[in-house]
Amino acid sequence: MPSLLKYIVKNDAMKSDPKEIYGWRVYLLACSACFGAMSFGWDSGVIGGVINLDSFIAAYGLGSKDDVATANLQGNIVSVLQAGCFVGSLAAYPLTDAFGRKPCLMAAALFTLAGVAMQAAASGHLEPMYIGRFISGLGVGASSVINPIYVTENAPRAIRGLLTGLYQMFIVTGGMIAFWGNYAVSVHLSGPRQYIVPLAIQGLPALLLFSMMTLCNESPRYLARKDRWEDAKAVLTRIRNLSPDHPYLQDEFQEIADQLEYERRLIGDATFWSLQKEMWTVPTNRKRALLSIILMICQQMTGTNAINVYAPQIFKNLGITGTSNSLLSTGVYGIVKVLSCAIFLLFMADSLGRRRSLLFSSIGQAFCMFYIGLYVRISPPVDGQPVPGAGYFALVCIFIFAAFFQFGWGPACWILVSEIPAARLRPMNVALGAATQWLFNFVVARAVPNMLATVGAHGYGTYLIFGSFCVCMFFFVWFFIPETKGISLEQMDKLFGVSEEEKMEITEGGKHEVSKVEIEEHSHRSDNKSV
Repeated sequence: MPSLLKYIVKNDAMKSDPKEIYGWRVYLLACSACFGAMSFGWDSGVIGGVINLDSFIAAYGLGSKDDVATANLQGNIVSVLQAGCFVGSLAAYPLTDAFGRKPCLMAAALFTLAGVAMQAAASGHLEPMYIGRFISGLGVGASSVINPIYVTENAPRAIRGLLTGLYQMFIVTGGMIAFWGNYAVSVHLSGPRQYIVPLAIQGLPALLLFSMMTLCNESPRYLARKDRWEDAKAVLTRIRNLSPDHPYLQDEFQEIADQLEYERRLIGDATFWSLQKEMWTVPTNRKRALLSIILMICQQMTGTNAINVYAPQIFKNLGITGTSNSLLSTGVYGIVKVLSCAIFLLFMADSLGRRRSLLFSSIGQAFCMFYIGLYVRISPPVDGQPVPGAGYFALVCIFIFAAFFQFGWGPACWILVSEIPAARLRPMNVALGAATQWLFNFVVARAVPNMLATVGAHGYGTYLIFGSFCVCMFFFVWFFIPETKGISLEQMDKLFGVSEEEKMEITEGGKHEVSKVEIEEHSHRSDNKSV
């Protein structure tokens, strides 16, 4: 694997760091934690297909309502999970700081399993369906915060983008499996089993998350923050596959210690409110928090989760007739997403970089959305008529859009949000980004059924709105997002301009300036370790 990585990952850290650190342990840790991400992808894929199955429509009374009322009910069923995710992501920050990354991931898995059980047992009753999806959301939302933190804090810097991006890879893999599962049950099962089976099986990723995390270590950076230095060094030694006296290991461990020492000297003993002060009154931290928020808003306003959840309905709007045919098209869509995400993680995340990936994917996504919207506006599909060539290209644009999203805005946002904050603010910053993501995911999931029903014939305006957002995102990245590939977590302060102007120490009694000597001393140590 190390020899292969040299040809795939192109950055300075890959050239200078020892090959032993890229052993199997770092990949196992990342994959184990990412089963939490698979739970979300699986649910998004399952629910989008299930709400279009005739058996589900009959059991939950969707067929007895007009189009707008049906769209409202579908939006409620889908979006209540995102509401739970929003709450879970906010709760995860203080819990993971207090109890650790590993136990909180295991607890999140149990919440997801409990919610899945309620959904499968709802049997046509909306109340337990809503409650079950909300409880599942608590677990999925908490995982969305803890997972990127855990992976980032365990990953070697040269492949941090690849490993953190596995979060998105597991989302799309879960979605692909769910898409094909929906197609299989639509063909081979009938009656209530047709929707109960896929709802129940979506608990598998949560079960794997709980089981695998029992075998994994706690994050070495979390252990160091809790002053468990011996444990932290032992864990770092094991996952880096190096001897305790290896120069690389000693440098990395010292860098962690120096960063924590500097932050404690700058901030003192932190409370929740002192951390809030640090995040919003120190300019470099405020900038990183705002970037995290805007990145996650942009990710949702691409329209990707609208397609993920409502893909069967969107394919019908583009002329694909029959539930099985639309589910088959959705399955192909899932395969495209997985392959595209794999290409990004292997060849682009730590080579091309985050910034350029976001830029070119913005343009590609905008083109696809504008074409689909204009096609539906100018030449809407007619029932019983064959799909014209322009219509088939609109279908292809759905797949191209998925590829562009996985080349940039899908994985890159999670990578950036988890790597740019200062160490002591990382859990709070990731929680803020994840909560923003879930809030706007909820807004999109709730709004899209109504938009497809009301914003122009066949919802053509929906695609034009999302395309316009993609254009705006290009300019946002161009002016505000720096490149972070190959930069260690402890070097992010320098990248974001920690300087003499930000010589403020926040303590319980107020603020006072840190001496210029301390700032320069810290910057000098960082310069000596820079890549």
